[in-house]
Amino acid sequence: MFAKAYCIASEFTQPVVASVRLLDGSVSCSCAAFVILNEDGWIASAAHVWKPFAAFQQHRQLLQDYEAAVLAIERDNALNARQRQRKLRGLHRDAKWITRHSFWWSRDQVRIVDVTVVQEADLAVGRLEPWERAWISAYPTIKDPAKPMEPGTALCKLGYPFYEINATYDEATQAFRLAPGTLPIPRFPLEGIYTRNAVSGKTADGKYDIEFLETSSPGLRGQSGGPIFDANGTVWAIQSHTAHLPLGFTPKVKRQGRTTEEHQFLNIGLGVHASVIVAVLGDLGIPFRLSDY
Repeated sequence: MFAKAYCIASEFTQPVVASVRLLDGSVSCSCAAFVILNEDGWIASAAHVWKPFAAFQQHRQLLQDYEAAVLAIERDNALNARQRQRKLRGLHRDAKWITRHSFWWSRDQVRIVDVTVVQEADLAVGRLEPWERAWISAYPTIKDPAKPMEPGTALCKLGYPFYEINATYDEATQAFRLAPGTLPIPRFPLEGIYTRNAVSGKTADGKYDIEFLETSSPGLRGQSGGPIFDANGTVWAIQSHTAHLPLGFTPKVKRQGRTTEEHQFLNIGLGVHASVIVAVLGDLGIPFRLSDY
């Protein structure tokens, strides 16, 4: 059902890798997805994809405060050596603070600019720079939310789960290097049906409804920011997060001679609704294609 749509969506769905180096020297990576909206390199993704960068900014300030406190203690001539050591030991420094951060937007030497984040709705848009139109051959059509969106419609999510990405940090060049053989990052589609909408008020500025489209299958790690599309390849939502709905029964399971109850849940996916995407892009004046159905 989704073979043709998968080919279309594979053009405008790309991976973003967030790499971080911690104070203890360790390096870790996470992968998400983004949708390329138009020929000018505008993209949409989930706002929470920016969390590693937000943490980096917070940790950088904490590290600067720590280093300033160390310097003040070391320069305090009123302290003897023992007092100085005691004060230094009293300072907090976390080995897991992020000291370096980088996004890799599916190509080397590409950065993101003009970013707008609608945090409450988990939507972020921005523009890749530099951008060449020849890099991809198909751009998405967004489902017109003013026209019927029928529950029960078969939809598909696309992203980059079930794949380990490793990197190193080169101190000399101050750059991350993905491990050999990492690329290309394989895509993984997952089908489900459109079940209902989840609406939770408005954004703090009152401009947008916070509305998510629910699917009967979960969003997987690595699919955040990727498209939720129909059999035509038309994008109905941007994958946001997974919710766990209690089923109301707790079967008993025996393990190592002990009987325990296990709560059962249905894992469902929630994506940023087309109505939010269309509203935000319209306000920002970002060109996009709207479906005729």
